[in-house]
Amino acid sequence: MLAFIVRRIITTIPVMAFVALFVFSLLYIAPGDPAAVIAGDQATPADVEKIRLSLGLDRPYLIRFGEWLFRVLQGDLGTSIFTSLPVTQLISQRIEPTVSLMVLTLIFAVVVAVPMGVIAAWKAGTWVDKFAMAFAVLGFSIPVFVVGYLLAYVFALKLDWLPVQGYTPLSEGLWPWLRNLILPSVTLGLVYIALIARITRATMLEVLQQDYIRTARSKGLGQRSVLFLHALKNAAIPIVTIIGIGIALLIGGAVVTESVFAIPGLGRLTVDAILRRDYPVIQGVVLMFSFVYVLVNLIIDLVYTLLDPRIRY
Repeated sequence: MLAFIVRRIITTIPVMAFVALFVFSLLYIAPGDPAAVIAGDQATPADVEKIRLSLGLDRPYLIRFGEWLFRVLQGDLGTSIFTSLPVTQLISQRIEPTVSLMVLTLIFAVVVAVPMGVIAAWKAGTWVDKFAMAFAVLGFSIPVFVVGYLLAYVFALKLDWLPVQGYTPLSEGLWPWLRNLILPSVTLGLVYIALIARITRATMLEVLQQDYIRTARSKGLGQRSVLFLHALKNAAIPIVTIIGIGIALLIGGAVVTESVFAIPGLGRLTVDAILRRDYPVIQGVVLMFSFVYVLVNLIIDLVYTLLDPRIRY
């Protein structure tokens, strides 16, 4: 088991190296001269040259990449062009709303989707199954921003049950914090629920046909025990896999959701940085999101060692 863990950790190193190379190259992938784009249409040649020197564009590419990577390994993600603040400081100021939104969405989605998929498989072919799968298809079909606007219109503007926008830090109280995140979490969680529910149903349908499930039923075990203690346990690996893969949906959806509900998180920071062509901020946020995604997938791989003894060695 230890050897497997070490191998998986080692394999993440070249992945993160490639991600770092891609993130650094964002400055050069953009069309046109990056310095001219940042300076704007009204800038003089002197202004463009000043920005070029500040970004180090006058030096060879590999040298700039090596210096940038060395600073990143020391925790220095650069300085924002427009605010003149360290990128790490900007990220630390915005990270709580995004983490709160993603964690609450993940909990909400798993709590709703897994039982939905299990029940749909148990009642396969009935109206319960058809309703659950129709809900899943609907969750995939409607864009996140449309769901967000609909929920905000109904529950915030019409019924006035929840705030339409903003964020309250957890330090100011659990209910104010939760109240601001209910609508964004439901909005972001619908597509995630649809994904997990469909995979759970498909996996459970396969597991419920196995001989050991029929044996468990013949021994007189209750339906709940058969479904959740026997079948779901053996169907856990694909479900855990899709939960890990779905983190990418949360990261991408958080950008849209935070824009709809005016949440001052990393999603809004990314959008603002793109609009301003603030490349150091874009690079820092994308690198951090990529690292989180790679880390989550590493954790999922390690969870496999607990769920499936065949891959422990």
